[in-house]
Amino acid sequence: MIKKGVLAPQVPANYRKSARLVLRELRTKPAEYFIKKGETRALALFHEMARRVPAYGDFLKKHKINPAQIKTVADFKKVPLIDKDNYLKKYPLEKLCWDGNFNKASWDIAATSGSTGEPFYFPRTDEQNEQYAVMAELYLLTNFHIDTQSTLYINAFPLGVWIGGLFTYEAIKMVGRKGGYRLSVINPGINKAQIIQAVKRFGGQFDQIVIGCYGPFLKDAIDEGIEQGIDWKRYNLKFIFSAEAFSETFRDYIVEAAGLKNPCRDTLNHYGTVDLGTMSYETPVSILIRKLALEHSQLYERIFPIKFKLPTLTQFFPDLFFFESLAGNLVCSAFSGIPLARYDLKDHGGIIDFSDMLGLLEDSNVDIAREAKKSGIYDTMWKLPFVYVYERNDFSVSFYALQIYPETVRKALQAKEFRQDVTGKFTMLVKFDKRQNQYLEINVELKPRREDRGALRDRIEKAITEKLLKENSEYQKTYSEISDRARPKVVFWAYESPLYFMPGTKQRWVKMAH
Repeated sequence: MIKKGVLAPQVPANYRKSARLVLRELRTKPAEYFIKKGETRALALFHEMARRVPAYGDFLKKHKINPAQIKTVADFKKVPLIDKDNYLKKYPLEKLCWDGNFNKASWDIAATSGSTGEPFYFPRTDEQNEQYAVMAELYLLTNFHIDTQSTLYINAFPLGVWIGGLFTYEAIKMVGRKGGYRLSVINPGINKAQIIQAVKRFGGQFDQIVIGCYGPFLKDAIDEGIEQGIDWKRYNLKFIFSAEAFSETFRDYIVEAAGLKNPCRDTLNHYGTVDLGTMSYETPVSILIRKLALEHSQLYERIFPIKFKLPTLTQFFPDLFFFESLAGNLVCSAFSGIPLARYDLKDHGGIIDFSDMLGLLEDSNVDIAREAKKSGIYDTMWKLPFVYVYERNDFSVSFYALQIYPETVRKALQAKEFRQDVTGKFTMLVKFDKRQNQYLEINVELKPRREDRGALRDRIEKAITEKLLKENSEYQKTYSEISDRARPKVVFWAYESPLYFMPGTKQRWVKMAH
């Protein structure tokens, strides 16, 4: 039992010993081993929180939960969920921390973006940085072989009060110190000129360069570099993304533009939140399965419940972040600065055990072992469970009582025929004309030195309409009734126009009209 005033062990001992020992476990242990470890840790977290977190003890009391009666994982899964509204905003910050201590500890503090309301501030300790570093070291070794190659990590995630940039910096520094790797880091943040300059200045002095960046912003940097005459293929580049889902078309574009050799190894996307940090990430196998699902419609329908929305598919470590899926929403339990048990992330998605995933692949006549060998990633066949996550449920617009999601529009704009003219970024909203008829407006960012041409607008409006008709059955019905009034209206904006495309900020794909 942990003494009062001493933080709970947020990073299990086996992760602290050696990344290579963890890799040995990943390559040899069965799927059930990882699930059991996660269940044991989740139950221990619950009891520690009940005993040592004043707010959680009060929450359980109000819900008439006796912690002594929560003895099994089945019992644990009956405990009420917590979220921002019923828990985090109901108690003072110090009551949410271990032993009610806030001003007696040392913290890094990050804030949510406030995109769905007022920002909320989350404190974290070095142990959350270490949680991230544990996972980062595993993928830096597995995907990028930092033990044999000198590496420059260009940290292009936002710096400041947001979690991404500083969290990444701390974790990468930890990885370098712990492993003694030839791993250097530079921190331009979201500054395209400095990202490009870092590659030009240091590209020939390291065996490889890893760029960590928000996807749309990285594409801007790549495109701007091409405009300047940079041949990205001269450099041995790798990419790490975060903050949102993206399509395989987007990944293919980055792979082609940068001359990457293996999309399953040379790119990956994180799934994380400011609430809990980096919770999981794309492994080479999860990327391969996602690509195969797009090629095999039967497999896609077996894995993903929504036909027209492609989620991010990752693998997770259950003893670091214990996921559950309830009614299509994701719930997570983890040790943290603000420890959270059965925390409703408000993210739409699900979990699939490794053995269940194998069954889905076999039922669809997909031999994943053969495909993994063909793709050069067979050594990454870890038996960890999968978690998939869609864009937030509230990231859509309601048009004639149907929901239109950014992903469908994104696919249309990422078509090869438009790559020379538009960046792929847009903001969509529903407006009303003088007769108070609804119409869907899509504000599209032009590339630098491109002009608003009527022919281009017509082609893009047609492409978006065709994609909506193909993917959204409700839109099909609405279009059949109101015809061209259902066709979206595209408005072009100059590159980095501040109203919708302010440089240095996260892209808002959806905006509510006033």
